[in-house]
Amino acid sequence: MTKDEEVGTVPADRKRRAARRPRGARPAGEGAAKSATPRFAKPFTLASVLGWTMLSVLVPGAAHLRAGRRRIGLTLIGIYAVVLLTALVIVLLNMTQPGIFLGWTTAITVIAAVGALAWFALMLASYIALGPSRLGQQGQIVSGIAVGILGVAVMSPFALTAQLVMSGQDALQQIFPSAQKDPDVAPVKQEDPWNGRDRVNFLLVGGDGAGNRDGVRTDSMTVASVHVQTGNTVLFSLPRNLQHVRFPAGTPMAKHFPNGFQAELPNGGLLNEVWKFANDNPQVAGGKNKGPRVLMDAIGQTLGVKIDYYALVNMYGFAYLVDAIGGLKIRVEKDIRWGGLYGTAGTIEAGTRVLTGEQALWYGRSRVGSDDFSRMARQRCVIGAFAQQATPMKVLTNFEKVARAAKRMASTNIPHELLEHLVNLAVKVKGARITSLQFVPPEFYSGRPDWIKIRKASARALTDSLKPARKTQVANASSAPSATTTPTRNGAASAPTETPTRNTNKSAKSLSELCGLS
Repeated sequence: MTKDEEVGTVPADRKRRAARRPRGARPAGEGAAKSATPRFAKPFTLASVLGWTMLSVLVPGAAHLRAGRRRIGLTLIGIYAVVLLTALVIVLLNMTQPGIFLGWTTAITVIAAVGALAWFALMLASYIALGPSRLGQQGQIVSGIAVGILGVAVMSPFALTAQLVMSGQDALQQIFPSAQKDPDVAPVKQEDPWNGRDRVNFLLVGGDGAGNRDGVRTDSMTVASVHVQTGNTVLFSLPRNLQHVRFPAGTPMAKHFPNGFQAELPNGGLLNEVWKFANDNPQVAGGKNKGPRVLMDAIGQTLGVKIDYYALVNMYGFAYLVDAIGGLKIRVEKDIRWGGLYGTAGTIEAGTRVLTGEQALWYGRSRVGSDDFSRMARQRCVIGAFAQQATPMKVLTNFEKVARAAKRMASTNIPHELLEHLVNLAVKVKGARITSLQFVPPEFYSGRPDWIKIRKASARALTDSLKPARKTQVANASSAPSATTTPTRNGAASAPTETPTRNTNKSAKSLSELCGLS
């Protein structure tokens, strides 16, 4: 035993344990005492607390990891990743069928409300986990106020989503009726919404029911015939002054006007008067408010197709709708003056322009220095431009405005139950080919129409719309002159005469050619 051991300066057993301990190792208990206190890379500051709290809004769990609570942090990150992946899968699986989301409005509203509360709670928990009590009194006050403002900002997107969904649902319920309320509309089957048809036909009507007019005059009438499988669409534009239109056999109007609409009058009845006449004369039309049905029958009989649905848009409502999506880009061939007889209200200058709602309205309606047929050509350009440029992104980003403008639609018989499938069809149309055909002189004469020639042109345009994309030649009629029975002023049928319009071959051209649309 050494002298030190004898006097008790260094205990013998401690010296022996020290001799057996590896070099650099700490005595037992010393490291444990120090590791019992949480250690951070750097002390928290006001900026770091707020920064990590904000990061946790984007990446849930980040603040917990920084605070040393790894298990909770990793769990939150895992849950967040699963939620994002699930949402991504749902969107990708339904990208070609976006209409399905219309049936989820209630679910989306509930999810938005729950999401707002969950995200606020998550942000608050992240802030507490960072230990704001370590900050000074001033830091605690400032961080508390900042987190409160951040909480409002976090909940706002969820609240906005819920508001937009409810606004859209309210607009749809006001505009689109139930199929059960209209006996003329076929029931909608989810497994076969188009009832076995390969083509569905929509009548798009622009109502010219201004404040100084009695009733509704259909200022513009266009039929959009959509091929269900491909989305290829043909737009048929009919002149408002088309005379003596016929009605399907067996209908009340056909019995009352066997020789055509108001054929007994000196100047005959015009197509744009059919709707108003039917509503004003329910005893002739077969019931009250039969204007839309009678006009659909007349136009369907004219084109040789069955019109399935109609949508009448008030002209001022359309202007609001154009403004809601930020205007329409259209190539204006020449200056268009509008307002009164001399165009004193304004001028739409030639060139490629982004038209406001008011300009787009008058671009299609102005009569200054032009006739009805020029107006028809401009109107179909406006419709085509709207069909192409009202993209889902524009509609979503301006949804509140679009919903308000859509409520200005006068009427439609498109049932609410069909909307999901209609949205899916509209997506197809945007990526498909749109061609257009209008029935104007010299190929077609409005005062003495050749019904056979019109139907042949319509059938040829529908057939050619399904051919591979190329310069499509659509014959408006056969090469031989056709004959038609023309009503005289007293309503009797005259002898068959050669049609006053030549049967020249014309093309149903694409809107890109006609209107400069890309």
